Amino acid sequence: MATRVTHRIKISVESHYQEIYSRPEQRQFYFSYHIRIENTGDYTVQLMRRHWYIFDTAGTGQEVEGEGVVGQQPILKPGEVYEYESACNLNSEIGSMHGTYLFVREADGGRVEVQIPRFELIAPFRLN
Repeated sequence: MATRVTHRIKISVESHYQEIYSRPEQRQFYFSYHIRIENTGDYTVQLMRRHWYIFDTAGTGQEVEGEGVVGQQPILKPGEVYEYESACNLNSEIGSMHGTYLFVREADGGRVEVQIPRFELIAPFRLN
């Protein structure tokens, strides 16, 4: 599990290869990931945007940016946790992801950019 704390917001990520949805013979590798966001600070925040960088060993890179996560813009009070699942496709059996979340502080509207730790996406085998 990859974990990182930025501005007292803790992001933890765990990824899983999804064999049932993957088609290695067609160079399609499907990975799911579980994100846990914990507000360890003393102010309420709302997650407004996400920005992902996705890479694989086939040389493919993607950048994904948008509002919220999985259609939500969760509000986290101090001590609260928000968790969600998402997924991505790669063109190789090995890759990585990292990025940022943009939060806004409820009290003053201040923006807080939080780092999503880099994590590996690895199928349990290697193609030749």
